[in-house]
Amino acid sequence: MYLSRLQLDTTNRNTMRALSEPQLFHGAVERSFTGERQRNLWRIDSLGDSLYLMVVSAEKPDLTAAAQQFGSPSETARWETKDYSPLLERITTGSRWHFRLTANPIKHLSAHGTAGERGKVVAHVTPEHQQQWLKEKAPQYGFDVNRDEFLAVAEKRYQFRKGMDNKRLVTLLAVTFEGMLTVTDAELFRKTLISGMGRGKAYGMGMLTVVRAVDRL
Repeated sequence: MYLSRLQLDTTNRNTMRALSEPQLFHGAVERSFTGERQRNLWRIDSLGDSLYLMVVSAEKPDLTAAAQQFGSPSETARWETKDYSPLLERITTGSRWHFRLTANPIKHLSAHGTAGERGKVVAHVTPEHQQQWLKEKAPQYGFDVNRDEFLAVAEKRYQFRKGMDNKRLVTLLAVTFEGMLTVTDAELFRKTLISGMGRGKAYGMGMLTVVRAVDRL
């Protein structure tokens, strides 16, 4: 497994457009692999004043084209790829980690507006409900979170059209969570780091990354 990071140029028109139409990033990520097509996790991260395209993949990507598309035209965009396996091997049941997750917290409403029943998919729009969503989902992915140890720190709404005729309207809410978690099932948690959690993975959601609690996030 590999973890890659590409620095984005926010003055680049392609980058600015892709930040509103995430399917453009998705296409660039998928074109970075030559093997059999598979779903790779990605998300946009901020660090200081810089933005980065982060990718988790089984195959080592070639981000040259993505760097040309979303990087600075006056210089070679910086990107790097690291072996993800050493971190995965450090995952143990009971271990504590700083985490960052961008996800699409949703609920299903029935025709009568009852939550939990299969029906229309709607986003959780308040921080309290967003945090409760993650608290309830966490055990399915091999970890646990305490409500006083994490926050929904940012959100971004997307609305764009897709398809050959651009008739399908896609509306998504991406919420970024940060805080502390405890691993409850090491094997299941490793799968989560590799495969992601929740909906919207093609649009930069579902990618969970961690740093040991003794290290800096």
